[in-house]
Amino acid sequence: MEHYFSFDDPAVLSAAGHDPVGFVRDLPLHTVLDEVQRVPALMPVLKMRVDTRREAGDLLLTGSANPLMLPRLSETLVGRMAVLTLMPLSQGEIEGREDRWLERMFSDDSLTGDFPASQYLLLRVVRGGYPEAVLRSDSRHRMDWLLSYADTLLARDVREISDIERLTDVPRLLQLLAAQTCQTLNVANLSRETGIPQSTLQRYLALLEALFLLVRIPAWYTSMGKRLLKSPKILLNDTGLACALLGIDEERLARDPLLQGRMVENFVGMELLKQIGFSVRRLRMYHFRTDRGEEVDFVIEDATGALIGVEVKASATVHSEHFKGLRSLQQVAGNRFVRGIVLYWGEKTLPFGEGLWAQPISALWATTD
Repeated sequence: MEHYFSFDDPAVLSAAGHDPVGFVRDLPLHTVLDEVQRVPALMPVLKMRVDTRREAGDLLLTGSANPLMLPRLSETLVGRMAVLTLMPLSQGEIEGREDRWLERMFSDDSLTGDFPASQYLLLRVVRGGYPEAVLRSDSRHRMDWLLSYADTLLARDVREISDIERLTDVPRLLQLLAAQTCQTLNVANLSRETGIPQSTLQRYLALLEALFLLVRIPAWYTSMGKRLLKSPKILLNDTGLACALLGIDEERLARDPLLQGRMVENFVGMELLKQIGFSVRRLRMYHFRTDRGEEVDFVIEDATGALIGVEVKASATVHSEHFKGLRSLQQVAGNRFVRGIVLYWGEKTLPFGEGLWAQPISALWATTD
């Protein structure tokens, strides 16, 4: 793209708001419009331009809010835009290599190899993947930036894209979700904990999704066999941000097994979603849980119905009982089940039965030793 305009610039924002027709008419070909959700009056005019020119790549619209969850934007430009989601950097991108773990899980007949030890895993968790945070080696400066980012996003975009009166409820809710990440969503319980009515709470959750701060992982289920729970699981889009919201660092995370387990699971879940985003396969991610408590953290399914299960253990050792949920999924899925993997803190890839493997978490981004 050759030309760039950001609506964070007060002059640009004023010009677009004062004369949206003239502003759009004079935009050169191949122009980037950043934070476009801040100028909803621009949408009908952009629609007219797209309908008139019909030239792919004419405009690139970027922003910190999901256009598909903003009715005025999505309804106006439906059928006229392709949507790409840019997540925080994956660990492979940070390391300068391609993350192809998911591709291998669906295509390789067997798994082999040792991987680097995960002694720096908690550093990766608290660092997250936002480029500005990754560049800050000082943990205090990194946390300050992440908190400032969240404050700015909530203070600015919440007012502009949603009619919410009690703005102080939203940061408080986000902090609570950070502490309870990777839990199945129970709106009634969350309403009691926060004192926010359920109808209002649903609006807040949708808003946090629209701002790319919250991710819902739907439940995987089938009409065959066991009774499966259908509530979604909640993840934050970045563990660095989640840790900053809770004011925790590596040392605190190492001392708190419950929080550590949730953050490591969230970290792995987001790495999987990033790999899904640039996979050549059409993949979707779910979680699995039966009414008897058998569960698998993540289930990745391709367009043919083939699937793999991924269980995350913040432990340096793996035992047969760690595969209980994966065996249940294997039974329910039948021949659709490609393999189940327990990701752990060790270094070796180990077989645990037909189609079941333990593999280091670092295998997600590292090459074999």
